[in-house]
Amino acid sequence: MRTFYLILALLPAGGLAMTEAAQNNTTETAVFAGGCFWCLEHPFDSLPGVQEVMPGYSGGHMKDPSYRDVCSGETGHYEAVRITYDPAKIGYAQLLEHFWRQIDPTDITGQFADKGPQYQTAVIYQNEEQKKLADASKAALQNSGKFKKPIATAILAYKNFYPAEEYHQKYYQKCPARYSTYKVMSGREAALKKIWKDSPAVKAWSKPGDKELKKKLSAMEYQVTQKNATEPPFANKYWNEKRDGIYVDITTGQPLFSSRDKFDSGCGWPSFTKPLETSLVLEKKDSSFGRVRTEVRSQAGDAHLGHVFEDGPQPTGLRYCINSASLRFIPAEDLEKEGYGEYKKLFK
Repeated sequence: MRTFYLILALLPAGGLAMTEAAQNNTTETAVFAGGCFWCLEHPFDSLPGVQEVMPGYSGGHMKDPSYRDVCSGETGHYEAVRITYDPAKIGYAQLLEHFWRQIDPTDITGQFADKGPQYQTAVIYQNEEQKKLADASKAALQNSGKFKKPIATAILAYKNFYPAEEYHQKYYQKCPARYSTYKVMSGREAALKKIWKDSPAVKAWSKPGDKELKKKLSAMEYQVTQKNATEPPFANKYWNEKRDGIYVDITTGQPLFSSRDKFDSGCGWPSFTKPLETSLVLEKKDSSFGRVRTEVRSQAGDAHLGHVFEDGPQPTGLRYCINSASLRFIPAEDLEKEGYGEYKKLFK
């Protein structure tokens, strides 16, 4: 039996080719409904090429609904996420493939413990190319033989999208313990592992809860990543590290920087001209200590990394000044066994 993964490889070449937006280096958006939007935001948020994932409400007749409105099941809205992505780095077909692995596509009543029309699944396309790819992807899944029941996920034309309330945004980062408990207690985590156990999946980098972090990290690592502390210069693990390899977020394992972009800035901390992908780090204004700086945080773990300055070498002119305590170094020769084999090509 062919797997869904192999069938997707047979989709029309047009679905995998670079779009006009990709060639012009612009972004595109995708909208998916997959039950609880907390659980759909997290898996997409750490994919390379994805710039933003916003939970919200889509497809209904009520203008600017609230969470309570949508929970009534009478607004016509789905809980959904709007994904802003760079099509030069990740295609719509890849997003579709990842979407299927986050849901039970045969459930017509909702998703797992969440029942009602607002929790039903849908691919909400915004142009004819997305519709073509969505239809082909759904047909491939139906014909794969993986499911005995029909695929219930709707393919719908885009009507609207309203962002959810602020407390719903990045819920997996704001309340990691509650988020993890919800995933387990709703039955979602166990069901997805069972449904997709024989299918390859794109990595999603998950932040542990605070208690686990305190056990996992040293006192310095915890203070730096979780409390925005700064380690001493010239007295830290990687400031003078010269081996080939990558640096990952010590809290989640998400890749962040490459030794190919590391340079000696003389500041006493690891310095890089750029991250592996701009989407892997977040930047925010930092007004502490009486001056304005740009703080750098990890995208998946929301860990404090350091700051970025505009006094670096070309071609970027930037200096990402990063705390060693925020990082774990993986030598190039260990990338395969550590599960980062896709980065070996950087050092050939």
